[in-house]
Amino acid sequence: TKQYGNSGKGIMNILFFSRLFYPHVGGVEKHVFELSLKLIKKGHKVVVITERYENKLKSQETIEGIKVYRIDVKNKSKKLAVWNWLFKNKNLIIDADVVHCHDVFFWYLPFRLLLPFKKAYTTFHGYEDYPLKSSQIIMHKIAEKFSYGNICIGKFIEKWYGTKADYISYGGVNISTSDKRQATSRNSAIFVGRLDEQTGIETYIKAVKLIRKKIPDFKFEIIGDGKFRKDIEKDFRVQGFKNDPQNYFQQYNFAFVSRYLSILEAILAKTLVFAVYDNPLKEDYLRMAPFSRYIVIVSSPSELVSKVLFYLDNPGKKEKIINDAYQWVKNQTWEEMVNIYLKLWRAKS
Repeated sequence: TKQYGNSGKGIMNILFFSRLFYPHVGGVEKHVFELSLKLIKKGHKVVVITERYENKLKSQETIEGIKVYRIDVKNKSKKLAVWNWLFKNKNLIIDADVVHCHDVFFWYLPFRLLLPFKKAYTTFHGYEDYPLKSSQIIMHKIAEKFSYGNICIGKFIEKWYGTKADYISYGGVNISTSDKRQATSRNSAIFVGRLDEQTGIETYIKAVKLIRKKIPDFKFEIIGDGKFRKDIEKDFRVQGFKNDPQNYFQQYNFAFVSRYLSILEAILAKTLVFAVYDNPLKEDYLRMAPFSRYIVIVSSPSELVSKVLFYLDNPGKKEKIINDAYQWVKNQTWEEMVNIYLKLWRAKS
């Protein structure tokens, strides 16, 4: 077990690097946002450096106490644009007690060499694609090598990237004061996430079309956005992203989600999760997670249909799973996530 270092519990200036950040929606963005809010609540100061992905966004602003700096990388070599901006604003790095990169360690790499004693860490989130490219694995190894410590979001990262994790986590949830489910339609499911190949949306849609042949009034809600949206809207209504997914999860019998944060939020809402995979990496992403025994993992539309029909016919078994899952997820809070970061920083200081 790691022990705190000599820095004690003093106030820290924390600098996060994240390719995208609020108001952009995504798992990494939410992770950094929730983490920042909790750190500020503990008295620390947080700066986030990210991309200015839309012209309407300010280059600099404060969001709920988080100082956000956005780098304009459009129409430029991204690495050069980032490094040039950082050299001009190097005081943000010099003034930081802790530098923590969320995947984008290459942003910080020149400064890791120029400032060898500056404490720099990395959180590895998810995976790029399948099959993994050797260049992606190499970048992970470089980030691991030059970081003072790391956190892996998912145990699969150790297996597929060869990373030796200091800590493994799966994100967190905000425990609401009420866990009462809203009135739900029995024949219903909700998808929350990006509309792309990594979230399994195509498999879910094929399954819903099959389910509706047996249950014509089966309701399917889609909360999200992405490159598949136009094609999906030919057959289904798409709501776009929402800020309060847990409230939506509570209104449906089943959750069709396969990314960590959405899975945790669905479990918290006491909604049975059906997660899909279409390659060996994604299968490990799901099966190596501690919550795998609390969700239904499938690999095809027909298998998903079979499992949905089974749990519709066996509501008692469904209730047993979601109640056990809820007891587990209650301990997976953002406060606990913050404690992992603080342990990492203090143990390595």
